[in-house]
Amino acid sequence: MRRVISILLAAAWLVPSAVGAELAGLGAISFPTSATGAAQERFLRGVTILHSFGWKQARLEFQAAQELDPDFAMAYWGESLCYNHPLISEQDRDTPREILARLGETPEARLARAPTARERGFLSAVEVLFFGEGDTRARRQAHMEQMQRLHEAFPQDDEVAAFYALSLLMSAGPAGEAERSNVLAGAIALELLARNPNHPGAAHYTIHAFDDPVHAPLALPAARVFAGIAEKVSHARHMPSHIFIQRGMWDLVSSSNQSAYEAAVDLWEPGDSLGDMVHSLDWGQYGDLQRGDYERAALWIERMEGIRERAGDHPFASAILPQVRARMAIEREAWDPQPVTEDSHATELLATGLGAAQTGDLALAEEAAEELAQRAEKARSDDTDRSYYAQSGKPLDIMAKEVAGMLAIARGETDAGLALLAEGVAIAESMRPPNGAPNPLKPVHELHGEALLAADKPAEALKAFEASLLRTPNRPLSLRGLARAHAALGEEAQASAIYEHLREGWNGRQVAWRTEAESYTP
Repeated sequence: MRRVISILLAAAWLVPSAVGAELAGLGAISFPTSATGAAQERFLRGVTILHSFGWKQARLEFQAAQELDPDFAMAYWGESLCYNHPLISEQDRDTPREILARLGETPEARLARAPTARERGFLSAVEVLFFGEGDTRARRQAHMEQMQRLHEAFPQDDEVAAFYALSLLMSAGPAGEAERSNVLAGAIALELLARNPNHPGAAHYTIHAFDDPVHAPLALPAARVFAGIAEKVSHARHMPSHIFIQRGMWDLVSSSNQSAYEAAVDLWEPGDSLGDMVHSLDWGQYGDLQRGDYERAALWIERMEGIRERAGDHPFASAILPQVRARMAIEREAWDPQPVTEDSHATELLATGLGAAQTGDLALAEEAAEELAQRAEKARSDDTDRSYYAQSGKPLDIMAKEVAGMLAIARGETDAGLALLAEGVAIAESMRPPNGAPNPLKPVHELHGEALLAADKPAEALKAFEASLLRTPNRPLSLRGLARAHAALGEEAQASAIYEHLREGWNGRQVAWRTEAESYTP
């Protein structure tokens, strides 16, 4: 039976005062409130865990604080924030409203339970978040404006600053519109991290604020800090890998997600979400493939098969199992094309289409390309399909063009195939660069470079691989392509340096194309 969380919390986390908390393995905060004694201590534990998005553990702490002090308004505030991931679509508006309603039947009654202006400010912010008018984005915007006013009133308050930074991330809007809010959130979080180098929210929100290939270097120190803070929260163990993956730090991507997976397994009980477990598994496999550890990459697939048996028809689990299998084939270039059916996952279609084009089964490659094209068209016209690959038709469009392009090249229609791949590159350039494993699984810039190189266009291939590495730094297959392009251009010193870098990254592991890197001589 799983460990009892409340016992774990009481036994393992040390709380030296009722104002500030240094919690073993969870970081340090200072959050004075009108409460005192045991209720304040449990509240501090809850907030510290909340900063790491440990919803299940934090809920228990806030509920314990309420039992100790039923009039403690901030304990209800904290619990209300434990039922929705603040950076994705709202899932549950009803439960937070029920929690706040226990505090008082009306806004006025609820605010009257908060004895200080600062606490009323926090309550006012969740009031508009869960009881306000408009859709989720409108209410998150109103929540941010409330937190902005609170921050202006208490500019030196660390917890006001932390939750204001989070509110900016929550209200930032779609990619392309969010950069200004994200950078402001990151600046606030970095300032807080400088004051308190062990603050879980400061480190965490810095990572989310700069979670893109351009800004990721700014968050690397925070990622290293956060990697050592929240030892018991799966999301927190995973989050540093958002920065590590964008810096091509494959050993750290692997170890972060192994730790996150173990934390998720340790906490999981029947009825719990599988999201943290599956997400860390997905990213962990990608990291292990980049470092050439095929044995561990296969272990992730075995783990996913076990989760799939447990989860039944859970859509997330059903999507990730074919994805990790397809990724294994694509990254190793170990093609095993499968029949195309209406039940084939998009990632399976990609692996099958590319593999069939490589192995000469052109009829199967054509089937995969046509199926992908049809699904891309459907995704553009059907906004009711909420699956990962259908939320935007663009990744499906790119996959269709990747398979169609390689099919054309296999048929001897090289110029037409390169043109299709170039169209895929243009679509990818219209999207935000990946902040995780590539989507599609085969980066189209990389595939375009490989095709250009095969068509004896090394100068153009070189540019394609350089563009690929800007989007996915230190990715071995793009580095291999870059080395090949340099070698084809007679730039032997550059090729040698890249091959040496690849060999060092593998650390003795037997990568499928290791012989190429070891045998290259200028």
